[in-house]
Amino acid sequence: MTDAIAALADAMGILPRYTDQMGGTRTTERDTALALLAAMGVEVTTEAEAEDRLAAHRDTEARRRLPRFLILTPNATTRLPADPGDWGVTLEDGAQIEGRGRDLPPLPLGRHVLRAGGMETTLLTAPASLPLPPRGWGVTAPLWGLRPPECAGFGDYHDLRETGLSLARAGAGFLGINPIHAGFPTEPAWFSPYSPSHRRRLNPLHIGTGAGLSTGALVDYAAEIPAKRRALRAAYDAFTGDADFDTFCAEEGAALTLFATHQALSEHHGALWTDWPAHLQDPATATGAVPTDAIRYHQWLQWMAHRQLTDAQAALIAAGMRHGLYLDLAVGTHPAGAETWADRHWFAQGVSLGAPPDPFAPDGQRWSLAPLNPEALIAGHFALLADTLRQQMRYSRLIRIDHILGFDRAFWVPDQPGLPGAYVAMPRAAMLAVILIEAARAGATVIGEDLGNIPDGLQGALAEAGILGCRLMQFERDTPPETYPAPTLAAFGTHDLPTHAGWADGADIRARHAIGRIGDETLTRGLAARADEARAHAAMTGGEDASSMHRALARAGSALVAVQAEDVLEMAQQTNLPGTIDEYPNWRRKLPVAGADLGDDPRLRAIAGVMRDAGRAPTGA
Repeated sequence: MTDAIAALADAMGILPRYTDQMGGTRTTERDTALALLAAMGVEVTTEAEAEDRLAAHRDTEARRRLPRFLILTPNATTRLPADPGDWGVTLEDGAQIEGRGRDLPPLPLGRHVLRAGGMETTLLTAPASLPLPPRGWGVTAPLWGLRPPECAGFGDYHDLRETGLSLARAGAGFLGINPIHAGFPTEPAWFSPYSPSHRRRLNPLHIGTGAGLSTGALVDYAAEIPAKRRALRAAYDAFTGDADFDTFCAEEGAALTLFATHQALSEHHGALWTDWPAHLQDPATATGAVPTDAIRYHQWLQWMAHRQLTDAQAALIAAGMRHGLYLDLAVGTHPAGAETWADRHWFAQGVSLGAPPDPFAPDGQRWSLAPLNPEALIAGHFALLADTLRQQMRYSRLIRIDHILGFDRAFWVPDQPGLPGAYVAMPRAAMLAVILIEAARAGATVIGEDLGNIPDGLQGALAEAGILGCRLMQFERDTPPETYPAPTLAAFGTHDLPTHAGWADGADIRARHAIGRIGDETLTRGLAARADEARAHAAMTGGEDASSMHRALARAGSALVAVQAEDVLEMAQQTNLPGTIDEYPNWRRKLPVAGADLGDDPRLRAIAGVMRDAGRAPTGA
């Protein structure tokens, strides 16, 4: 890479090299750096252009008296690192404070903006850390699978409430589910919860209506989603109005109206706004193109989802659960969905989030998810991140942040075929401070999925902040669960990994062989290695059965333990087989027992007793 381009890339946070999971060093190529710069809005094609942009960037930074953000202690006086002269602070609630010199008065918890000398500094007044939750346990389950095979349709927010109440009676402290972000209801084949259209809006397809067409072990989305949409429309047509609905729309304001406008447009022009007529691709010129009642319908859907989730969470807390719902924040959003249509400037363009090469993906991974642009994030005072977290915490006291590694550095893959990806540094300290602010307000506990190619220092920073990491028994085969650190959540696996029964038998390896992803030799080697791993695991836990695994899990040093419903019910097939779309029934498998009956299942009751004996209570009592 040429000197000016390399220097500009470095100044914008593009890492010049990284170590992959095989221990090899990867260098960022010139064309990759140029593509990633363009994605940030820094368009250069020549050395001279790079020199000009670099000089302008350095000049701006040289004129800056204060950093772009500062992390402060709430309600404590602060001495700024330099004298900005006359300054004004706009508090998060809109109140104004003016002053001069280096000393700031005590500021409340929140995100505030200091303006001085024509520059802005975000003031993040955050607690030093979140409190560690008392030892507890809960259950994770697939929302769509809460109706058993003999029941038509797929799980909804009513099923979620009843499942949680059943588990609360058994002593569980939380019920965890997949992301419930708004998806693409006009496309029945696009049902992955980890490829959302908008992460600050809710999935209306899980609104409880009683609708359902087909039975069977797998959800038939091609039939069920159109039927659910018809049922929702019929319910809206019978809606005569409600003061609470009017209040909800007023409080959600222009952002909800814009989302509803997008949803209405997608019904007529297709799911992806990039395929729409040019004048509709810009929210500014699309205003007025949608009838008022069409907008109102999609506002109503969000209100209904909000009401049902609010009711579910309130019921679980009232039933004695410490955390209630445990919600999952997806790592990114679809590049042509509702969120990027409405809030385009927050996202990098022409790149996707992904993962670097590893032994199972030698060319790396491309997730088709739009990354947040760190420059926009900082310039926008982290408002989008705060709003996204706040939306999750409206309905839960426990949230999981998928792939929190991206809060340290995010792997961007250019859209241009053949160009390898590279890492972009993110403002980790500020992003963690935003988490602390929102979690402190909501009284929530936060789990960060810290699995994969973990950056140096990230796990220490999470622990220091009181953000729990993850410990998975499948990956900790040589580590006794009793030694897991307290600021973690322990589990056997996740939705992307084999169940306990499937892992020991190599079900994931057999599944990849069955669809032609691996050959006979790899199958044989993989099964032999898995058998060795299973024997070592059984020796550590004291047995091959699920009961032994759950007893070991209960003894974990981790503050929280998550038990998978699939492991309770001894299911062999996992929820999702990463790297597949149609070759495997991802996100479709139902539980063999109704969610509402899960808490009364003898296997779950036995696990509840083990957890209780290990000192894990639903309220931490």
